[in-house]
Amino acid sequence: MSSPVSPDHTPPTRHEQQAPREQDRRGGVIERLGLNWRLHGDGRHVAPGDVVTPRERLAWPRTISIGAQHVVAMFGATFLVPLLTGFPPATTLFFSGIGTVLFLVVTAGRVPSYLGSSFAFIAPITASVNQYGPGGALGGVIMAGAALFLIGVIVQIAGTGWLQKLMPPAVTGTIVALIGFNLAPSAKQNFTAAPVTALVTLGSIILISVLFRGLLGRLSILLGVAIGYVTAVIRGEVDFTSIQAAWDEQGVFGLPQFHSPEFHLNLAGLFIPVILVLVAENIGHVKSVALMTGDDLDPYMGRAIISDGLATMIAGSGGGSGTTTYAENIGVMAATRVYSTAAYWVAALVAILLSVLPVFGAAVATVPQGVLGGAATVLYGMIGMLGVRIWVQNRVDFSNPVNLTTAAIAMIVGIGDYSWSVAGLDFAGIALGTAAALVVYHLMAGIARARGSVGSDPLTPDSSQSPSPLG
Repeated sequence: MSSPVSPDHTPPTRHEQQAPREQDRRGGVIERLGLNWRLHGDGRHVAPGDVVTPRERLAWPRTISIGAQHVVAMFGATFLVPLLTGFPPATTLFFSGIGTVLFLVVTAGRVPSYLGSSFAFIAPITASVNQYGPGGALGGVIMAGAALFLIGVIVQIAGTGWLQKLMPPAVTGTIVALIGFNLAPSAKQNFTAAPVTALVTLGSIILISVLFRGLLGRLSILLGVAIGYVTAVIRGEVDFTSIQAAWDEQGVFGLPQFHSPEFHLNLAGLFIPVILVLVAENIGHVKSVALMTGDDLDPYMGRAIISDGLATMIAGSGGGSGTTTYAENIGVMAATRVYSTAAYWVAALVAILLSVLPVFGAAVATVPQGVLGGAATVLYGMIGMLGVRIWVQNRVDFSNPVNLTTAAIAMIVGIGDYSWSVAGLDFAGIALGTAAALVVYHLMAGIARARGSVGSDPLTPDSSQSPSPLG
């Protein structure tokens, strides 16, 4: 016989029983997306020696302010890529915002990063546009993104050891360096189109980077481009008619210009080597953030590469350039000591909003050749020097003929932009230089180890302590 139910203990209704489960389910989704930030302290101050971790945030007004700083930090580099390649700036900005959102979701809000346009794509995009038009270049971007995605999956499962064996520092540094230096003729072409404006732009970037500390110094490229743009306006080198046309045709809001991709197999050799730069930048970014925050982010290394690959494929499918994690934003985090991914959500949403303002995109597109030439002179060289930095940081021993010969041959092939056509497929300097670095290194290293002919292993770091006679 059942006992009577007390009127003070009415059984919960089905809706009341389901409500906690729904809340738990929503809470689980929010946590997986990395949106469950804790308020840091009082939300207004960061104590000396303390940091705001990726899973924390400040009060929303301060978070929005820092997000705006991230937009400024990434903007100079992000909009230069479409200007140099002929892609619509608004479209590239749109997909950089979408890519950043995807990155934050895939990494569960543990890795703060903005995905901006990668300079490594400039050379292959420029070459492929001349041959197949924008559609062919976009197809190449998608192929690179797919290859990067696959590498990310393997890294997530097996770690990075296999990658280091396939491409040791001597090889990786060489490939990254030749990608940057291969662009030298393009920089020269833009520079000589308006040398006075280009020189003002270049000089401004140089001076700002050493005259100012903190955020201003890190924005040397953006500020240098702004000064160069004003110079170009004074010299009558800027055409503003496109801004008025954008206002007349689209008004305040309008979607950016999208473009569909085309696929040509012979472009794979031109685009896929670029992923070496992207892998190096992603791994370096994750390790840098881990060092600054004290978090163990190695489990998210593969996720970061996977999300960058997905973001690059999405961008290529609609008219944007390939993406990468941005070192510029690490500078903002170091200066503010705020590593909250909430600030990056703000930056991504602001970028998407700016991309649907047609007048804004048209204004960016008016940046003239001279300004681009001055900025490109610095930026392309920086890409090349990133490869040199890989050599230095890993103490590559160039007294070993395996390392020396690998770099020597591949650099000349890449910088000289050698070309080769076989079976209807055309290969240019970047693809051939990459192939040369891999083949020459592993062939020479294999023979040297079998014969014991070079004394030391090419992977042995340079232990020389004697100073260079050049100082």
